[in-house]
Amino acid sequence: MVDIATRVWNHRWKIDPIVRSLIDTDFYKLLMCQSVFRNKPDTQVTFSLINRSTHVPLAKLIDEGELREQLDHIRSLSLTRGESTWLRGNTFYGKRQMFRPDFMEWFEALRLPPYHLERKGDQYELTFEGSWPEVMMWEIPALAVLMELRGRAVLNTMGRFELQVLYARAMTKLWEKVEALREVDGLRLADFGTRRRHSYLWQDRCVQALIEGLGDKFVGTSNCLIAMKRDIEAIGTNAHELPMVYAALAEDDAALREAPYRVLADWHEEHDGNLRIILPDTYGSRGFLQNAPDWLAGWTGIRIDSGDPAAGAETAIAWWKSRGEDPRQKLVIFSDGLDVQKIAELQKQFAGRVRPSFGWGTLLTNDFRGLVKDDALAPFSLVCKAVSANGHPTVKLSDNPNKAMGPTDEIARYKRVFGVGDQEAMEVVV
Repeated sequence: MVDIATRVWNHRWKIDPIVRSLIDTDFYKLLMCQSVFRNKPDTQVTFSLINRSTHVPLAKLIDEGELREQLDHIRSLSLTRGESTWLRGNTFYGKRQMFRPDFMEWFEALRLPPYHLERKGDQYELTFEGSWPEVMMWEIPALAVLMELRGRAVLNTMGRFELQVLYARAMTKLWEKVEALREVDGLRLADFGTRRRHSYLWQDRCVQALIEGLGDKFVGTSNCLIAMKRDIEAIGTNAHELPMVYAALAEDDAALREAPYRVLADWHEEHDGNLRIILPDTYGSRGFLQNAPDWLAGWTGIRIDSGDPAAGAETAIAWWKSRGEDPRQKLVIFSDGLDVQKIAELQKQFAGRVRPSFGWGTLLTNDFRGLVKDDALAPFSLVCKAVSANGHPTVKLSDNPNKAMGPTDEIARYKRVFGVGDQEAMEVVV
């Protein structure tokens, strides 16, 4: 087991790359990338860093030269032979050869495209432009670099003994969470914490704690590199990125209205079983489900990623019943801002009514709240999103208006097209 405090201390003496592998990313990025590679390979996109927590002055905390070194290092990475063998030959969700030979040949030759970095006041403007399959692979490593460099900026002010105490306290806090979750009957939980983790080493330590502490209640990790090294399941399906880009490519309101379903029709052709998970909230869950084609009701389940999670699950249950489906056979994956108490509450409320599952993210892999002065290591909300496709702006409405993004006039248009009325604003914790 790596001595994290010593590694953090040694960051002062040599460059220590934050991202060392192209598969140090979320599994759903690879699944989505293969779908995009097949269906929309020539689409030109722009991704941009968005710091929702503007009180965290990233450009004051992080040295621009060090940030560029880390980003340049990522551009030098390519798949290793072992990583390629794992992706080509492993079984994912019970399926051999999840990744097609043509996609793997492309991925093996991939080097990430250039980036544009500029300081704007106390924040950085970081953007990536190019073909969709290439640019989308920047999202997770870019977030990992910014999150960890912000953490290093705080840790570099601490002495060696203080670092040892910090990580001892963090490990105690983590283990207390694991012990509490042991008591949750029927729990099914996965690590979804890659994008806003404290560090790769800490995420790996969190996964080790879940393996040891939860046994069969822990079902896997979204992080491909950790899944490979720890010989556990890689977990993931799809994300808001797909409907956001498909919608931006729509030529008129009618095509826009159909775009979220076109995404899933393309997905349906590639995957079955547990990969048939609906993410309905990009343009409002209630309207999405009301207008969904009947074939979607037969899918395995739904992921709830914004708004009131209990209300979202109740909406899904009512929809399945209205379409003649048995909700007790359906998977409901909760994945927004979870911590131990909310996981336990949702499990108790929905066990037996659906098959609850939990994707535990930032508050698993980056919960250092209360452990340093001024809470300087508290997690914050940083995202990297597609902001345009073929020159057209993207829009996300969400079930929480505080997560909405896009030009004001386009947000108004999308609300009209998708029939989104008043929404309850909720605090975006992470």
